[in-house]
Amino acid sequence: MPAYELIIPPELDGSTIRRAATGVLGLSSRQFKRCKFQGEMRLDGVLVHADARLHTGQRLWLYAPERDVPQPEASEIPLNVYYEDEHLLIVDKPAPLPSASSQRQTGATLENVVYAHLGCPEGFVYRPVNRLDKGTSGLMVVAKEAHAQYLLQQLLHTDQFQRTYLAVAEGTLPCIEGCIDLPIAKEDAASIRRVVHPAGKEARTLYRVEQTSNNRSLIRLKLDTGRTHQIRVHLSASGCPICGDFLYGTELDALPGRFALHSTAIHLWHPIRKCWLDYESPLPDPLAALLEADHSAIPL
Repeated sequence: MPAYELIIPPELDGSTIRRAATGVLGLSSRQFKRCKFQGEMRLDGVLVHADARLHTGQRLWLYAPERDVPQPEASEIPLNVYYEDEHLLIVDKPAPLPSASSQRQTGATLENVVYAHLGCPEGFVYRPVNRLDKGTSGLMVVAKEAHAQYLLQQLLHTDQFQRTYLAVAEGTLPCIEGCIDLPIAKEDAASIRRVVHPAGKEARTLYRVEQTSNNRSLIRLKLDTGRTHQIRVHLSASGCPICGDFLYGTELDALPGRFALHSTAIHLWHPIRKCWLDYESPLPDPLAALLEADHSAIPL
């Protein structure tokens, strides 16, 4: 159950609890309403109403109960944890494991795995900050509380939350490095496919070709925008579909249920601890093996 504390600084003297909660602690309006109507608000340990005024040096304590949600099934799949504290996890998701459960996805998911890792806590709410497709492996951030999730999501697609991907793609791009700047739209209402379309949303992917081998390329990529399937669509539109991508390229027997895309690095500013987190996950062996058939390969 998330609780939030703040020692009132001089600049908040005479202010409202709402200003401190949403302006300094970073609570969303929804979280503040849960504190107000379902939780507790205390100043120096004394229960107060939301209209109470703050004074320098007081200790503000807010409590917001979690939403009442169904609990997932625990999974025995081991969780590869790169970082963990009371606020968040950085984990290495295997493929083809879905990121979250849904009505269509009832088998094992990362949600089930995280639930088991945390000891199946009562009132568990799964809070992924970024998500990966089922067929993509690599680093993901999962918040443990609503407050941390809210703060982390504000950092997405900024310099304070940078994600780097590695892809093994068919063919070679015309330049060693550059930016693929092509708008992306949904193919149609009934499809999950995305397409490059002039009426789509702007989408930019930065890339650098790190190696070519076996008529394939190892490409390092960063997202400047965050569209659904962005890397997959951009590489396919550029003539280099990701190996094994059954939706935008050709499925490979060597990669059952997945394709050759891996979230390899995260550079993250921890918004609560106020420190940088940097972690890197190596390219999985099955993806690296796609480049090994041609022993004359020359790194670029």
